[in-house]
Amino acid sequence: MGTITVGEENSTPINLYFEDHGSGRPVVLLAGWPFDARSWEPQLHPLLAAGYRVISVDRRGFGRSSAPITGYDFDTLSADVDVLLRTLDVEDATLVGFSLGTGEVARYIGRFGTDRLRSVVLIESLTPTFAQGPDNPKGVDEAGVKGAQQAIVEDRFAWLTGMMGNFLNLDDYQGTRVSEDTVRFMWSTGADASPYATWACPQTWLEDFHTDLERFDVPTLLVHGTADRILSIDGQGRRAHEALPEARYVEIEGGPHINPVTHTAEVNRELLRFLEDPS
Repeated sequence: MGTITVGEENSTPINLYFEDHGSGRPVVLLAGWPFDARSWEPQLHPLLAAGYRVISVDRRGFGRSSAPITGYDFDTLSADVDVLLRTLDVEDATLVGFSLGTGEVARYIGRFGTDRLRSVVLIESLTPTFAQGPDNPKGVDEAGVKGAQQAIVEDRFAWLTGMMGNFLNLDDYQGTRVSEDTVRFMWSTGADASPYATWACPQTWLEDFHTDLERFDVPTLLVHGTADRILSIDGQGRRAHEALPEARYVEIEGGPHINPVTHTAEVNRELLRFLEDPS
């Protein structure tokens, strides 16, 4: 629907593609990796029907945005979000992040504050950190990052096929909560992403957001699936709630990583309730 320029690479503009639909209070959607804003389709219709202005964006390297080989760190990605909000002059917004998008939300608040925000939603959160440690034994370490990157380099499409199984818990939900057609569509959007961007983003998994979370001063909703095989409920969802004890915290029973797709009704119900009354 539109593009904004957030930088240059070798004198070529770096443009982000965004869509801006509806009216009312703005809801800004930041997608997970390695997908793009099209992954929010299950949320788009209910949000518009409820009277919200819905803004979605493809991060650099994904979807219909430019695909540079620079900027795949949360400082740059959050600065891209800031350019989007300032360019569209968005105020009183709810910033919604899924998975990698939650890192963008956290770093955005850590760097730019909440002046433009009414509330925040983190779905399958990377916060407070995905890095492995004594309090997060199921987290990732440097070897895990390098292993994922090597698999992407060796055969990105085969790697993506394997990941789809754990993203959606297909052994449990294919044919019931998620169709083969949806899996095929999501695989195609992931395959369409920049090979370099897909490879580069795992480096962000080791980021620490504790300092960023200290700047959260608006109502926050945390949503996490109990059956997430990527970001475990104990390692991520419950630790995020410990770090943000005043947030509204909802566990989606049986929810896999991409529960906005498999458990759409449950996620949309909680999202709309929070948007209506975040107190």
